[in-house]
Amino acid sequence: MTAPRLRAVIGLGSSLGDRRRLLALGAKALDTAPEVEVTRLSRIYWSPPAGGVAGGGFLNAAAAVEARCTPAALLARCLAIERLLGRRRGRRWADRTLDMDVLWIEGVTLEEPSLTVPHPRLTERAFALLPLLEVAPDAIDPRSGARYASARRPAGALAAVGVLG
Repeated sequence: MTAPRLRAVIGLGSSLGDRRRLLALGAKALDTAPEVEVTRLSRIYWSPPAGGVAGGGFLNAAAAVEARCTPAALLARCLAIERLLGRRRGRRWADRTLDMDVLWIEGVTLEEPSLTVPHPRLTERAFALLPLLEVAPDAIDPRSGARYASARRPAGALAAVGVLG
């Protein structure tokens, strides 16, 4: 049986350590996975922490990927990369070395305990939506059929501070 072919966008974020390096290492690790090919990388954006727990500012980016696996396997790959690069899960929304989220998969909606696609707060967070639109400007919300490019831009401070890769 052949694994499904997915067009997806992975969000990357970091607020601890050498944040730019960690984002680049996360994207590189994703691209070297045998079942994943990174096809496009966004710019790096700075944003203040969300959720009121983290102390530092975040750097965020997105990677468009073509994956030959299930959505659950794609998430598992992302979580393994997070652990490899020092992520230790603790308090929700706390500072972290690397966070990788499956933001969107073309034509896919999922609501499972470990994975919701599209990401449930995608259109509420500029640090997720704007990088996604850079790498997948034609992305459509599979629930509504609306183009994300037409969505109202979420409020929040966001500044492009470099390139990923």
